[in-house]
Amino acid sequence: MKHYLLILISFFNPFLYSQGKQSTDSIVYYNKLANNNLQDKEYTQALFFTQKSIAYCALNNKPENLANQTFKLGKIYYNLGNYEDALKNFHKSVSLFNRVKPTCTKALALHYIGITNTTQGNYQIAELYYKKADNLLKELNIADSAEILSYQKAMAFKANNNFPLAVKTFQRIIKKQDNNSILKAKADSYYQLGLLKNQLKQNDSAIIYFDNALEINAKSNDLAQKSKIILAISQYYKKQRNFDLAYSYLDEHYQIENYILKIKNAKLDVNEFEKFKKNQSINKTLKRENEEKIQLKTYRYSKLVSILAIALISILSLLSLALYKNNIIRNQNNLLLREKNKELILAKNKAEKASQARSEFLSTVSHELRTPLNAINGITHLLLEDNPKKTQLKYLESLKFSGNYLTTFINEILEINKIDSTKVEIENISFNLKELLFNIQSSLKELATANKNYFNLEIDKSIPDNLIGDPTKLSQIILNLINNALKFTQNGHVSVIAKLYAIENDNATVYFEIVDTGIGIPEDKLQTVFESFSQGSIEVNRKYGGTGLGLTIVKKLIELLGGEIKLKSEVDKGSTFTFRLDFRINKEPLEIKEEAKSYSDEQLKNKSILLIEDNKINQMITRKMLENKAISCEIIDNGEDAVELLKIRKFDMILMDVHLPGINGTTATKQIREFDKITPIIALTAISLDENRDMLLSFGMNDVITKPFVPDEFYSIIATFLE
Repeated sequence: MKHYLLILISFFNPFLYSQGKQSTDSIVYYNKLANNNLQDKEYTQALFFTQKSIAYCALNNKPENLANQTFKLGKIYYNLGNYEDALKNFHKSVSLFNRVKPTCTKALALHYIGITNTTQGNYQIAELYYKKADNLLKELNIADSAEILSYQKAMAFKANNNFPLAVKTFQRIIKKQDNNSILKAKADSYYQLGLLKNQLKQNDSAIIYFDNALEINAKSNDLAQKSKIILAISQYYKKQRNFDLAYSYLDEHYQIENYILKIKNAKLDVNEFEKFKKNQSINKTLKRENEEKIQLKTYRYSKLVSILAIALISILSLLSLALYKNNIIRNQNNLLLREKNKELILAKNKAEKASQARSEFLSTVSHELRTPLNAINGITHLLLEDNPKKTQLKYLESLKFSGNYLTTFINEILEINKIDSTKVEIENISFNLKELLFNIQSSLKELATANKNYFNLEIDKSIPDNLIGDPTKLSQIILNLINNALKFTQNGHVSVIAKLYAIENDNATVYFEIVDTGIGIPEDKLQTVFESFSQGSIEVNRKYGGTGLGLTIVKKLIELLGGEIKLKSEVDKGSTFTFRLDFRINKEPLEIKEEAKSYSDEQLKNKSILLIEDNKINQMITRKMLENKAISCEIIDNGEDAVELLKIRKFDMILMDVHLPGINGTTATKQIREFDKITPIIALTAISLDENRDMLLSFGMNDVITKPFVPDEFYSIIATFLE
């Protein structure tokens, strides 16, 4: 950030002292002394001479110079971290500038008020001054430099740990068109986005941003910037345990640094070199004198050391005889330990390979089953819409239920594998816990009514309204636990309780309790119910159904969020699940999101869609579903032909299968975005263990539809982008 401050100062240098050549030598003199002390990091002296300059300007009635020097004083206080004095001087500077013709220094003063408020967490005040600075720059016809100011603003958000606003500001910079004045800011913004994604453990997105930073840097040939980007890429690959690539980038980083160092060294003049040689000669003389003193001391103590050495050798000789026998015994024991260690390492490696093979097998099976399941669910949906006979309706409803059951089962297997493979990313976003629990209760009322259960929700009013955490995973945990409670309870009670357990500073600990009066769990099964595919007994599985994966997912997700689940149960009396989770408190008001509007057939009518899909069954199903809504559909089965067709024809939307023969869907999307940045591209994928939504969106896709897709969701997403 300091580097960008230097760029800004150099950019606005012609305006900093708008009196032209200073009218008196005193301002020049004090300014020169202040700048020299700033270069030497003598901030106390720099403050002294700047204040001298201010006093001189006030005495001699130099309003514009007075405003400039007051702004400079504020900058020194800002760099020292004294934000209160910095704000006072920035405000005073703006007040002084109001009396003279507007200059770029006034825009800088307004912008620094915004940055200082951002650093203190006063975002609303900061945004007000950012807008004032931008408007003044536009008035002065130098709005291009606003992107450098935006970069400073983003860095202030990052320094204050407000990552969402920092990311939003950086992304606004990288969307600007390339020109010489913005190249450095764009490259640094891509670099900072990569660091933030790394910090948020979104590794797939991080490397894409680092690569984009290198691509922009190549246009400006800034070696110092390139060096830090390459170092960040090296550290990324080191975290990914790809040590070959990490070493390769690290070596390139050191080569650039050495080259920069050589350039700097070449600028040393002859006088500096002579001074260096003279200092070397003095150091050698001092070193030689010290060595002579050390040799003299060594000689004096040599006799004493010799006597002590003889005594020690005699004692050590006696000890060696005793140690010899002990060494023989120890060596024998070490040989036995080495053998046992080898056996343990082999057993450990076998267990790790078996676990990895299991995970990869389940992931592959889950992924591969999605394509035929998409065919089953899709054809069932089409048949149900085609006015089937009453005698056929029962069979089709059964087929739909079976397809949905299998989809849920596969999703749960994939969820467990993602958690075990540490590929699950934890969100930290603002949400309303009370509203989330009320929505869950509403969605499960029908299940409670079906089993004739009284479903009660108790929420502690003292729980803060806005918390920061992962609402998606919390919903998954609570939904699974309530589903189980309602499923295994009939004509009983199910209660969900949320209490404020503790609150400290900006952190709140919430206690959750899910209680039912159902069939209960035998004491000998209390530990195994959290294991995969376990439901207490074969009889329970046959009577109530289910996959036996719900509690496994719950336990793993709670541990992932830093909590621990506890269970108390008694047969025929019910079960109680409890856990505690920590959340940060969001003091800012929560943004109200409008509910997504449901689609209408008129939105879809007479639209043209290109479907890129290689599976014949999926082609047939998707085309039929689109044609049922009066949508024109054209099909291509590979990415290469699709790219060529889109160069000469336009469609309202593109449905892109991710896994294609030849180039895959992500590569095809990247190529399309080179000449078409407008047409919506929706990914169709059976998301596997190595895929995630953010990774697919980073290639230029607008949204993702997961196979097997739910028809209403399929139409709704399409309608959203066709609007």
